[in-house]
Amino acid sequence: MTTPKSAADAPAPAIAIRDLVKRYAGEPGSEGKLALKGVSFDVPEGGIFGLLGPNGAGKSTLINILAGLVTKTSGSAEIWGFDIDGNTRNAKRAIGIVPQEIVFDPFFTPYEVLENQAGFYGIAKSLRRSEKLLEAVHLADKRNAYARTLSGGMKRRLLIAKAMVHSPPILVLDEPTAGVDVELRRLLWELVNSLNDDGVTVVLTTHYLEEAEELCDRIAIINHGELIANKPTRELVDMAREKIVAVTVDKDLVAPPQHAAFIKAELAGPRAVEVTYNKDQMSAGQVLAILQEQGLAIEDVTTREADLEDVFVSLTSAA
Repeated sequence: MTTPKSAADAPAPAIAIRDLVKRYAGEPGSEGKLALKGVSFDVPEGGIFGLLGPNGAGKSTLINILAGLVTKTSGSAEIWGFDIDGNTRNAKRAIGIVPQEIVFDPFFTPYEVLENQAGFYGIAKSLRRSEKLLEAVHLADKRNAYARTLSGGMKRRLLIAKAMVHSPPILVLDEPTAGVDVELRRLLWELVNSLNDDGVTVVLTTHYLEEAEELCDRIAIINHGELIANKPTRELVDMAREKIVAVTVDKDLVAPPQHAAFIKAELAGPRAVEVTYNKDQMSAGQVLAILQEQGLAIEDVTTREADLEDVFVSLTSAA
């Protein structure tokens, strides 16, 4: 049974990663691929932590090290206070991994999938929670259906239930909404929030930046095997200083208006202009005043704040 991660009063991180390095073996005479280059960060207890990065950045390698599927080259990782090398058994019991790939025997029913998984963890029949987990992921009515007959979204939810059979305090979801429609994505968001409300620390990897911005309290970004950002989500979004004012004017334009204070100005239509400016140096009102000084009458105005996608592109393109 998993014990508390720390006896100290001060809260310890749910996951602590220090100088983690992974180099895959290459061809004879070559050094091999360096997938992680001394990554260090903490996952705070009780929140939803986003782990983002482009394809090949090192996210899957890091998760597979935590899951015990990949052996690190050097560095350390602790899960709920248990070192993954020195206390492997308890470290594995403290974490549930929901893989991106849908993996379970299609000829078992959802109930059997959960019962078998509980058996792998040595959980006594009287302590198993298969029925409650099926209810939590809205699959109670599919209890006795073959897993192969479930829809893609149902299979995703069954994977989450499977990862929770041993009641881990930490749940890692690797691209949980990849390839699902908008409605199902929202349903999965609700499920993740519900688990977090129940005290589960969630680590989420996703390519949907809207998803990360919506769900995560804190976000780390990995690129080329290096940690390039680790901040509360709001602070990360606030790193983007650019803002856009989209303006409709009273006459056709052959070229966008220019001014030294604009970062750029582009035509979005015969009478539509989009002006990008630094919100630390000027306001939308000042942008409109400049356009009016250039003889343009404003008929409509909309603005767009920077979002996580802007920051992500900026950071990963610079790294």
